[in-house]
Amino acid sequence: MARISNDVLADKVYKGIIVTKYGHAQGAIDKFEIIEAGHPTPDENSLLGARRILSFLEEVSEQDTVLMLLSGGGSSLVELPVDGVTLEELQDTTKQLLYSKADITEINTIRKKLSAIKGGKFSRYIKDAKTYAILLSDIVGDNNAMIASGLTYADESTAEDAIAIVNKYGLKLSERIYQILQRSTPFLDINIENYVVGSVKELCYSAARHARELGYTAKILTMDLTCEAREAGRWIASFARLEKEGPTALIAGGETVVNVIGNGLGGRNQEIALSAALEIKGMDNVVLFSIGSDGTDGPTDAAGGIVDGATALELEKLGIDAEKMLRENDSYHALKAVNGLVITGATGTNVNDVTVLLCR
Repeated sequence: MARISNDVLADKVYKGIIVTKYGHAQGAIDKFEIIEAGHPTPDENSLLGARRILSFLEEVSEQDTVLMLLSGGGSSLVELPVDGVTLEELQDTTKQLLYSKADITEINTIRKKLSAIKGGKFSRYIKDAKTYAILLSDIVGDNNAMIASGLTYADESTAEDAIAIVNKYGLKLSERIYQILQRSTPFLDINIENYVVGSVKELCYSAARHARELGYTAKILTMDLTCEAREAGRWIASFARLEKEGPTALIAGGETVVNVIGNGLGGRNQEIALSAALEIKGMDNVVLFSIGSDGTDGPTDAAGGIVDGATALELEKLGIDAEKMLRENDSYHALKAVNGLVITGATGTNVNDVTVLLCR
Protein backbone atom coordinates (compact mmCIF):
# COMPACT_ATOMS: atom_id res chain seq x y z
CA MET A 1 0.00 0.00 0.00
CA ALA A 2 2.83 2.38 0.90
CA ARG A 3 4.81 1.59 -2.24
CA ILE A 4 1.91 2.17 -4.62
CA SER A 5 0.84 5.36 -2.83
CA ASN A 6 4.40 6.65 -3.01
CA ASP A 7 4.52 5.88 -6.74
CA VAL A 8 1.16 7.53 -7.45
CA LEU A 9 1.60 10.62 -5.29
CA ALA A 10 5.31 11.00 -6.14
CA ASP A 11 6.66 14.44 -5.10
CA LYS A 12 3.49 15.20 -3.13
CA VAL A 13 4.76 12.85 -0.41
CA TYR A 14 6.86 14.64 2.20
CA LYS A 15 7.65 11.72 4.47
CA GLY A 16 6.08 8.58 5.90
CA ILE A 17 6.36 5.77 8.41
CA ILE A 18 5.60 2.10 7.81
CA VAL A 19 5.02 -0.40 10.62
CA THR A 20 4.73 -4.02 9.49
CA LYS A 21 5.37 -7.58 10.66
CA TYR A 22 8.86 -8.94 11.05
CA GLY A 23 10.14 -10.12 7.68
CA HIS A 24 7.43 -8.26 5.74
CA ALA A 25 9.19 -4.99 4.89
CA GLN A 26 10.17 -6.10 1.35
CA GLY A 27 12.90 -3.47 0.94
CA ALA A 28 13.33 0.26 1.43
CA ILE A 29 10.86 2.84 0.10
CA ASP A 30 12.07 6.36 -0.60
CA LYS A 31 11.04 8.92 2.07
CA PHE A 32 9.72 6.21 4.40
CA GLU A 33 11.01 4.97 7.73
CA ILE A 34 10.24 1.27 8.21
CA ILE A 35 9.73 -0.43 11.57
CA GLU A 36 9.01 -4.14 11.97
CA ALA A 37 7.00 -5.12 15.04
CA GLY A 38 5.23 -7.97 16.81
CA HIS A 39 2.15 -9.79 15.57
CA PRO A 40 -0.29 -11.10 16.72
CA THR A 41 0.99 -9.99 20.14
CA PRO A 42 2.45 -6.47 20.54
CA ASP A 43 6.07 -6.06 21.57
CA GLU A 44 8.55 -3.25 22.29
CA ASN A 45 8.69 -2.34 18.60
CA SER A 46 4.90 -1.98 18.55
CA LEU A 47 5.28 0.72 21.17
CA LEU A 48 8.21 2.21 19.28
CA GLY A 49 6.12 2.35 16.11
CA ALA A 50 3.31 4.16 17.90
CA ARG A 51 5.70 6.66 19.48
CA ARG A 52 7.39 7.35 16.15
CA ILE A 53 4.03 7.94 14.47
CA LEU A 54 2.87 10.31 17.20
CA SER A 55 6.19 12.16 17.00
CA PHE A 56 5.71 12.40 13.25
CA LEU A 57 2.25 13.95 13.76
CA GLU A 58 3.75 16.71 15.91
CA GLU A 59 5.32 18.08 12.70
CA VAL A 60 1.97 18.19 10.89
CA SER A 61 0.16 21.52 10.42
CA GLU A 62 -3.38 22.31 9.33
CA GLN A 63 -2.04 22.98 5.81
CA ASP A 64 -0.90 19.36 5.52
CA THR A 65 -2.82 16.25 4.48
CA VAL A 66 -2.32 13.01 6.38
CA LEU A 67 -2.86 9.72 4.54
CA MET A 68 -3.21 6.60 6.66
CA LEU A 69 -2.93 3.14 5.05
CA LEU A 70 -4.29 0.39 7.25
CA SER A 71 -4.82 -3.32 6.98
CA GLY A 72 -5.24 -6.29 9.26
CA GLY A 73 -2.56 -6.63 11.91
CA GLY A 74 -2.66 -3.00 13.02
CA SER A 75 -4.14 -4.01 16.36
CA SER A 76 -0.81 -5.54 17.36
CA LEU A 77 1.76 -3.77 15.21
CA VAL A 78 1.14 -0.27 16.56
CA GLU A 79 0.21 0.16 20.18
CA LEU A 80 0.30 2.61 23.04
CA PRO A 81 -1.27 1.26 26.24
CA VAL A 82 -3.43 3.51 28.38
CA ASP A 83 -1.80 4.92 31.51
CA GLY A 84 -1.29 2.22 34.11
CA VAL A 85 -1.11 -0.71 31.69
CA THR A 86 2.27 -2.34 31.10
CA LEU A 87 3.37 -4.06 27.92
CA GLU A 88 3.55 -7.34 29.82
CA GLU A 89 -0.09 -6.99 30.95
CA LEU A 90 -1.14 -6.14 27.42
CA GLN A 91 0.71 -9.17 26.04
CA ASP A 92 -0.83 -11.48 28.61
CA THR A 93 -4.36 -10.22 27.94
CA THR A 94 -3.85 -10.52 24.19
CA LYS A 95 -2.55 -14.08 24.47
CA GLN A 96 -5.47 -15.12 26.66
CA LEU A 97 -7.90 -13.75 24.09
CA LEU A 98 -6.08 -15.38 21.18
CA TYR A 99 -6.02 -18.75 22.95
CA SER A 100 -9.71 -18.57 23.81
CA LYS A 101 -12.54 -19.03 21.33
CA ALA A 102 -13.12 -15.27 21.14
CA ASP A 103 -13.71 -13.92 17.64
CA ILE A 104 -11.82 -10.91 16.27
CA THR A 105 -14.62 -8.48 17.16
CA GLU A 106 -14.54 -9.57 20.79
CA ILE A 107 -10.73 -9.51 20.89
CA ASN A 108 -10.58 -6.02 19.42
CA THR A 109 -13.28 -4.70 21.75
CA ILE A 110 -10.94 -5.44 24.66
CA ARG A 111 -7.90 -4.12 22.80
CA LYS A 112 -9.64 -0.79 22.21
CA LYS A 113 -10.28 -0.27 25.89
CA LEU A 114 -6.65 -0.91 26.88
CA SER A 115 -5.18 1.34 24.19
CA ALA A 116 -4.50 5.06 24.19
CA ILE A 117 -4.82 5.23 20.39
CA LYS A 118 -7.29 2.51 19.34
CA GLY A 119 -11.05 2.93 19.25
CA GLY A 120 -10.68 6.30 17.50
CA LYS A 121 -8.49 7.84 20.18
CA PHE A 122 -5.72 8.21 17.60
CA SER A 123 -7.63 11.22 16.22
CA ARG A 124 -6.68 13.18 19.35
CA TYR A 125 -3.15 13.45 18.01
CA ILE A 126 -3.95 14.64 14.49
CA LYS A 127 -4.82 18.26 15.34
CA ASP A 128 -6.42 20.11 12.42
CA ALA A 129 -4.77 18.39 9.46
CA LYS A 130 -7.10 16.88 6.87
CA THR A 131 -6.83 13.12 7.34
CA TYR A 132 -7.88 10.24 5.09
CA ALA A 133 -7.64 6.54 5.92
CA ILE A 134 -7.49 3.93 3.16
CA LEU A 135 -8.24 0.51 4.61
CA LEU A 136 -8.04 -3.15 3.70
CA SER A 137 -10.50 -4.96 5.93
CA ASP A 138 -9.70 -8.28 7.61
CA ILE A 139 -12.89 -8.14 9.67
CA VAL A 140 -15.49 -10.75 8.77
CA GLY A 141 -18.91 -9.19 8.29
CA ASP A 142 -17.41 -5.79 7.41
CA ASN A 143 -17.62 -4.28 10.89
CA ASN A 144 -15.15 -1.63 9.82
CA ALA A 145 -14.88 -0.13 13.29
CA MET A 146 -12.82 -3.22 14.21
CA ILE A 147 -10.12 -2.81 11.53
CA ALA A 148 -6.82 -2.34 13.42
CA SER A 149 -9.03 -2.21 16.54
CA GLY A 150 -10.76 0.89 15.23
CA LEU A 151 -7.67 3.07 15.00
CA THR A 152 -9.57 5.50 12.77
CA TYR A 153 -13.19 4.77 13.74
CA ALA A 154 -15.42 5.82 16.61
CA ASP A 155 -15.78 3.29 19.43
CA GLU A 156 -19.38 2.73 20.46
CA SER A 157 -18.66 -0.23 22.73
CA THR A 158 -19.23 0.14 26.45
CA ALA A 159 -17.59 -1.05 29.65
CA GLU A 160 -20.44 -3.55 29.97
CA ASP A 161 -19.54 -4.99 26.55
CA ALA A 162 -15.92 -5.45 27.59
CA ILE A 163 -16.71 -7.04 30.95
CA ALA A 164 -19.19 -9.42 29.30
CA ILE A 165 -16.35 -10.69 27.05
CA VAL A 166 -14.06 -11.13 30.06
CA ASN A 167 -16.71 -13.18 31.84
CA LYS A 168 -17.69 -15.16 28.74
CA TYR A 169 -14.18 -16.53 28.29
CA GLY A 170 -13.11 -16.58 31.93
CA LEU A 171 -10.14 -14.29 31.33
CA LYS A 172 -7.77 -14.03 34.29
CA LEU A 173 -6.90 -10.34 34.40
CA SER A 174 -5.09 -8.25 36.97
CA GLU A 175 -7.25 -6.06 39.16
CA ARG A 176 -5.77 -3.00 37.45
CA ILE A 177 -6.77 -4.19 33.98
CA TYR A 178 -10.23 -5.14 35.20
CA GLN A 179 -10.74 -1.69 36.73
CA ILE A 180 -9.62 0.03 33.53
CA LEU A 181 -12.17 -1.98 31.54
CA GLN A 182 -14.88 -1.15 34.07
CA ARG A 183 -14.15 2.58 33.77
CA SER A 184 -13.90 2.62 29.98
CA THR A 185 -16.34 4.66 27.90
CA PRO A 186 -17.25 5.00 24.21
CA PHE A 187 -15.19 7.43 22.11
CA LEU A 188 -17.14 9.17 19.36
CA ASP A 189 -15.20 12.32 18.41
CA ILE A 190 -13.53 11.38 15.11
CA ASN A 191 -11.96 13.69 12.49
CA ILE A 192 -10.81 11.07 9.95
CA GLU A 193 -12.43 10.13 6.62
CA ASN A 194 -12.37 6.35 6.14
CA TYR A 195 -12.44 4.47 2.82
CA VAL A 196 -12.45 0.67 2.76
CA VAL A 197 -11.04 -0.44 -0.60
CA GLY A 198 -10.57 -4.18 -0.13
CA SER A 199 -11.81 -7.09 1.96
CA VAL A 200 -12.37 -10.84 1.99
CA LYS A 201 -15.07 -10.30 -0.63
CA GLU A 202 -12.46 -9.29 -3.20
CA LEU A 203 -10.34 -12.27 -2.13
CA CYS A 204 -13.21 -14.72 -2.73
CA TYR A 205 -14.30 -13.06 -5.98
CA SER A 206 -10.73 -13.22 -7.26
CA ALA A 207 -10.43 -16.91 -6.32
CA ALA A 208 -13.71 -17.68 -8.09
CA ARG A 209 -12.66 -15.76 -11.19
CA HIS A 210 -9.34 -17.60 -11.39
CA ALA A 211 -11.02 -20.98 -10.84
CA ARG A 212 -13.33 -20.29 -13.80
CA GLU A 213 -10.31 -19.39 -15.92
CA LEU A 214 -8.95 -22.85 -15.08
CA GLY A 215 -12.15 -24.53 -16.22
CA TYR A 216 -13.98 -25.00 -12.92
CA THR A 217 -17.56 -24.12 -12.10
CA ALA A 218 -16.99 -21.84 -9.13
CA LYS A 219 -19.32 -21.18 -6.23
CA ILE A 220 -18.71 -19.09 -3.11
CA LEU A 221 -20.14 -20.92 -0.11
CA THR A 222 -19.64 -18.09 2.38
CA MET A 223 -17.57 -15.00 3.06
CA ASP A 224 -18.38 -15.04 6.78
CA LEU A 225 -16.63 -18.20 7.97
CA THR A 226 -15.99 -17.71 11.70
CA CYS A 227 -16.48 -21.10 13.34
CA GLU A 228 -13.78 -23.32 14.83
CA ALA A 229 -11.13 -24.18 12.25
CA ARG A 230 -11.35 -27.96 12.41
CA GLU A 231 -15.15 -27.82 12.09
CA ALA A 232 -14.77 -25.55 9.06
CA GLY A 233 -12.41 -28.07 7.47
CA ARG A 234 -14.83 -30.94 7.91
CA TRP A 235 -17.78 -28.89 6.68
CA ILE A 236 -16.14 -27.62 3.50
CA ALA A 237 -14.59 -31.00 2.70
CA SER A 238 -17.97 -32.73 3.12
CA PHE A 239 -19.17 -31.08 -0.10
CA ALA A 240 -16.78 -33.36 -1.99
CA ARG A 241 -19.30 -36.19 -1.46
CA LEU A 242 -22.10 -34.38 -3.30
CA GLU A 243 -22.95 -35.11 -6.91
CA LYS A 244 -21.36 -32.57 -9.25
CA GLU A 245 -21.42 -32.00 -12.98
CA GLY A 246 -17.88 -31.39 -14.17
CA PRO A 247 -14.95 -29.73 -12.37
CA THR A 248 -16.16 -27.71 -9.38
CA ALA A 249 -14.50 -25.16 -7.10
CA LEU A 250 -16.16 -24.34 -3.78
CA ILE A 251 -14.80 -21.27 -1.99
CA ALA A 252 -15.14 -20.03 1.59
CA GLY A 253 -13.66 -16.84 3.03
CA GLY A 254 -13.40 -15.53 6.56
CA GLU A 255 -11.39 -16.03 9.70
CA THR A 256 -11.93 -19.12 11.82
CA VAL A 257 -10.84 -19.58 15.42
CA VAL A 258 -8.61 -22.17 17.04
CA ASN A 259 -9.23 -23.42 20.54
CA VAL A 260 -5.65 -24.00 21.66
CA ILE A 261 -5.47 -26.86 24.14
CA GLY A 262 -2.30 -28.60 22.93
CA ASN A 263 1.36 -27.66 22.76
CA GLY A 264 1.86 -28.11 19.02
CA LEU A 265 2.54 -25.68 16.20
CA GLY A 266 0.11 -24.53 13.55
CA GLY A 267 -2.51 -21.99 12.52
CA ARG A 268 -6.18 -21.87 11.67
CA ASN A 269 -5.65 -22.59 7.96
CA GLN A 270 -3.42 -25.56 8.68
CA GLU A 271 -6.05 -26.93 11.07
CA ILE A 272 -8.69 -26.53 8.38
CA ALA A 273 -6.54 -28.46 5.91
CA LEU A 274 -5.62 -31.28 8.31
CA SER A 275 -9.23 -31.68 9.43
CA ALA A 276 -10.37 -31.75 5.80
CA ALA A 277 -7.81 -34.45 5.02
CA LEU A 278 -9.66 -36.82 7.34
CA GLU A 279 -12.99 -36.01 5.70
CA ILE A 280 -11.77 -36.70 2.13
CA LYS A 281 -9.57 -39.67 3.06
CA GLY A 282 -9.33 -42.13 0.17
CA MET A 283 -11.26 -39.96 -2.30
CA ASP A 284 -9.94 -39.41 -5.83
CA ASN A 285 -9.78 -36.11 -7.72
CA VAL A 286 -10.31 -33.93 -4.65
CA VAL A 287 -7.95 -31.22 -3.36
CA LEU A 288 -8.47 -28.65 -0.61
CA PHE A 289 -6.21 -25.76 0.33
CA SER A 290 -6.62 -23.04 2.93
CA ILE A 291 -4.35 -19.98 3.18
CA GLY A 292 -3.96 -16.68 5.00
CA SER A 293 -3.82 -13.77 2.56
CA ASP A 294 -0.83 -12.20 4.31
CA GLY A 295 1.31 -15.28 3.75
CA THR A 296 1.57 -16.31 7.40
CA ASP A 297 -0.74 -18.63 9.32
CA GLY A 298 -0.36 -18.55 13.08
CA PRO A 299 3.18 -18.44 14.48
CA THR A 300 4.63 -20.36 11.50
CA ASP A 301 6.40 -19.74 8.20
CA ALA A 302 3.49 -21.29 6.28
CA ALA A 303 0.57 -19.46 4.69
CA GLY A 304 -1.61 -22.53 5.21
CA GLY A 305 -2.01 -26.11 4.02
CA ILE A 306 -3.02 -28.23 1.03
CA VAL A 307 -4.39 -31.79 1.17
CA ASP A 308 -6.01 -34.42 -1.03
CA GLY A 309 -7.57 -37.85 -0.65
CA ALA A 310 -4.16 -39.44 -0.10
CA THR A 311 -2.97 -37.12 2.68
CA ALA A 312 -4.52 -39.00 5.61
CA LEU A 313 -3.35 -42.31 4.15
CA GLU A 314 0.20 -40.99 3.84
CA LEU A 315 0.11 -39.87 7.48
CA GLU A 316 -1.00 -43.35 8.52
CA LYS A 317 1.91 -44.90 6.63
CA LEU A 318 4.25 -42.63 8.57
CA GLY A 319 2.65 -43.66 11.85
CA ILE A 320 1.21 -40.19 12.42
CA ASP A 321 -2.25 -39.99 14.02
CA ALA A 322 -3.96 -37.02 12.36
CA GLU A 323 -6.72 -36.84 14.99
CA LYS A 324 -4.10 -36.73 17.76
CA MET A 325 -2.17 -34.02 15.92
CA LEU A 326 -5.35 -31.96 15.72
CA ARG A 327 -5.95 -32.40 19.44
CA GLU A 328 -2.38 -31.27 20.07
CA ASN A 329 -2.85 -28.28 17.73
CA ASP A 330 0.14 -29.60 15.81
CA SER A 331 -1.14 -29.32 12.25
CA TYR A 332 2.15 -27.77 11.07
CA HIS A 333 4.27 -30.83 11.74
CA ALA A 334 1.61 -33.21 10.42
CA LEU A 335 1.34 -31.35 7.12
CA LYS A 336 5.09 -30.84 6.87
CA ALA A 337 5.59 -34.61 7.09
CA VAL A 338 3.54 -35.11 3.89
CA ASN A 339 4.67 -31.98 2.04
CA GLY A 340 1.31 -30.34 2.70
CA LEU A 341 2.42 -26.88 3.78
CA VAL A 342 1.79 -23.87 1.53
CA ILE A 343 4.68 -21.44 1.89
CA THR A 344 4.39 -18.18 -0.04
CA GLY A 345 6.34 -15.68 2.04
CA ALA A 346 4.98 -12.23 2.84
CA THR A 347 2.35 -11.04 0.35
CA GLY A 348 2.11 -7.41 1.47
CA THR A 349 -1.63 -7.50 2.12
CA ASN A 350 -4.12 -8.89 4.64
CA VAL A 351 -7.79 -9.53 3.87
CA ASN A 352 -8.57 -12.65 5.91
CA ASP A 353 -8.30 -16.26 4.73
CA VAL A 354 -9.62 -18.28 1.83
CA THR A 355 -10.35 -22.02 1.62
CA VAL A 356 -10.91 -23.70 -1.74
CA LEU A 357 -12.20 -27.23 -2.44
CA LEU A 358 -11.46 -28.48 -5.96
CA CYS A 359 -13.31 -31.55 -7.28
CA ARG A 360 -13.16 -33.27 -10.65
